[in-house]
Amino acid sequence: MLPGPTVSSRNWVVRAIGLILLAYAVSTLLGWTRPQHVAPVAAHGAQPETPDWWAVIPFVLLLAAIAVLPLWRWAEHWWESNLHKLYVAGGLALATLLYLAVLHPSGGLNLMTHAVEHVVVRDYVPFIVLLFSLFTISGGVRIEGDLPAHALTNTSLIAAGGLLASFVGTTGAAMLLIRPVLETNSERRHVAHTVVFFIFVVCNCGGLLLPIGDPPLFLGYLEGVDFFWTLSLWKHWVLVNSLLLAVYFVLDHFYHYPRETKADVAADESRLRPLSFQGLWPNVPLLVGVVLSVALLDPGKPLPLTTWHPWLFLREATQLALVAISLTTGSPRLRAANQFDYAPIVEVAVLFIGIFVAMQPALEILAARGGDLGLDTPHKLFWATGWLSAVLDNAPTYLVFFQAAQAVPAEGMPRVAGVGEPLLVGIALGAVNMGAMSYIGNGPNFMVKTIAERAGVAMPSFFRYVLYSSLYLLPILALDAWLLLE
Repeated sequence: MLPGPTVSSRNWVVRAIGLILLAYAVSTLLGWTRPQHVAPVAAHGAQPETPDWWAVIPFVLLLAAIAVLPLWRWAEHWWESNLHKLYVAGGLALATLLYLAVLHPSGGLNLMTHAVEHVVVRDYVPFIVLLFSLFTISGGVRIEGDLPAHALTNTSLIAAGGLLASFVGTTGAAMLLIRPVLETNSERRHVAHTVVFFIFVVCNCGGLLLPIGDPPLFLGYLEGVDFFWTLSLWKHWVLVNSLLLAVYFVLDHFYHYPRETKADVAADESRLRPLSFQGLWPNVPLLVGVVLSVALLDPGKPLPLTTWHPWLFLREATQLALVAISLTTGSPRLRAANQFDYAPIVEVAVLFIGIFVAMQPALEILAARGGDLGLDTPHKLFWATGWLSAVLDNAPTYLVFFQAAQAVPAEGMPRVAGVGEPLLVGIALGAVNMGAMSYIGNGPNFMVKTIAERAGVAMPSFFRYVLYSSLYLLPILALDAWLLLE
């Protein structure tokens, strides 16, 4: 058997990737490889005819593959390879593109090109570059320690992640804190529920307060929603996250912790190390730089106090430059201690390119016929956006309902980016909070699942995770909608 790569060789690979990213970003910043402006693409549903119902079959098959193949004894090891995931996701995406080019009622190469341009330019590139930047930079920060794995300790760690999520993104907060959570609970056997609630709060519901927090809100910002509008959702943020933390504490303290063996409890109590923080410089300022790039470098808006519009992809080039600085100036030792590699973000990238392309017929049908569904109140939009966000990925689902809501009469309502404000509240809450209902509802969910499994945690299957979210998350979200939605 050939020896695996050494820590030293991995460090050189990381630095090489950093230098390549830096070179690309600098060339874009200087205008040497600056992309030309691309005219805004049409909204979903702008084609004169909608797709056939069976055009959603590739998307359904992709969802089925994600849910079933990890459980199928003959396929589970094959599915572990990200290359094999790419075969499935890419093949089904290609089938969708061929349908658009040949069989769509308004089909043709122009329609296929339009779909690729829409998915890649407007949705996928900003989505994956933002996740990649937050994932990679936060991977250079090392928070280590082994605290007593009591319910109060875990609740406090999850709460800290929920507080951070809106300000460094759900991806950044999750990558910073999932490892100390796993290390703290390394002596315990019943850990999966802790990771599930971590996904609920840190990967989703905690990111409600700023566009940087969660990808759907980022797309809303790109569509004209004010950067600080989401702060108005603070009551929902407080209620949902407080109840989730309270439910977790009760569940862990009174049910799961008493089931641990005496030997495991004794080991946990005896192997204690206080928390320590390393790699804060330069990575924390770089994370702030990612936030500022999102806030300031929108190509559709002038830079504040100027009339200058940032170049297309300048925001993404800036984020990649910050990643390159982190990789080339940060400590390779800390990344090695974090067991940092690109497998989790690669998994998200290969699956979500398939999801983003294969879901286009479903989104076109929804956009074209959504007006017939009577989605004209915040509650209706909350539940419609929420349920579809759980299985369609919450970012493009948010965008479809955002565009549909612009056509809903909003007499007497203040408007935000052309949408009645109460309607937009329902869409935002459904997309962000119910993106936690499944592993595929939001990109960071998959990342945390992958990291936990590589640490030896037996994470719930796709369907068992949905059972968790239906039992614990769904009632809290329903209560929030009943109490606080207008």
